[in-house]
Amino acid sequence: MPMKLIRRRFLYLAAGAAIAAPAVAWSQTYPTRPVHMVVGFAAGGGADIMARLIGQSLSERLGQQIVVDNRPGAGTNISAEVVVRAAPDGYTLLLVNSPAAINATLYDNLSFDFIRDIAPVASIGRVPLVMVVNPSLPAKTVPEFIAYAKANPGKVNMGSGGNGAPDHMSGELFKAMAGVGILHVPYRGVAPAITDLLGGQVQVIFGTMPGVIEFVKAGKLRALAVTTAVRSEAMPDVPTIGEFVPGYEASQWYGIGAPKNTPSDVIERLNRETNAVLADPKIKARLAELGASVVSGSPADFGKLIVDETAKWAKVVKLSGAKPD
Repeated sequence: MPMKLIRRRFLYLAAGAAIAAPAVAWSQTYPTRPVHMVVGFAAGGGADIMARLIGQSLSERLGQQIVVDNRPGAGTNISAEVVVRAAPDGYTLLLVNSPAAINATLYDNLSFDFIRDIAPVASIGRVPLVMVVNPSLPAKTVPEFIAYAKANPGKVNMGSGGNGAPDHMSGELFKAMAGVGILHVPYRGVAPAITDLLGGQVQVIFGTMPGVIEFVKAGKLRALAVTTAVRSEAMPDVPTIGEFVPGYEASQWYGIGAPKNTPSDVIERLNRETNAVLADPKIKARLAELGASVVSGSPADFGKLIVDETAKWAKVVKLSGAKPD
């Protein structure tokens, strides 16, 4: 090989090494300061509890604090935009959950494309919703509910935490698959919807398990089914909707995302540490108390979940004609 060509190739390789070396050294020391995890809901809710639970254990494994940053509003779009616009350095993460998949179709003019602009890091788990009715309703099973709704058009109202919210979309999916007509009544939050369900102003909601389980235990609400594909360990005697409406599945799911172009080795480290957290028996037990089942896997696994869920809920949003509040 001519000396000039050898020298040119050496200089090219040396330049590449000079560029790559700081990145490698940097990734080996990551993180060197606190990491922010942005959550699209106010403190105290299910997403916030999930972020703080996982964040505390991640802090111990990473040697730096995970700071939970609550940015509620616009159905989690505000929090997503904060992370989309953040530097892709691993110091700003997003607690991703099911509204992200719904919002892609629900909102017409988002300033970002979630699948394109958020890099999947790790999945955390799924939490079932629970189909609960006021005990005054003469339906003790899902088939009885379907029969009652068909025999009494206009008499069954479904409350939800708002137009396009996961509980609303879960109900719309049920309506479509079960072939029943139920009037949707949106509220500004799940709590007032539960209050009116207890009072009999609405007859059914698809509520989060932490939000309704105590009312079910006290006999103030009747659980007809859970929305996940398999029964919940927290309510093992309650069947799934899919046992009566084949193919039905809906759930709240959680994971971690980062700005696109975040270094792959940083994402791999965060994925590895998150999976280690999820393998901890204490964390598994605490998640089970919240009604959650662990879903671990690779960044690609989580990315596929987001893509699949986005396509699934796009059909439901279009079919229902839902518009954001």
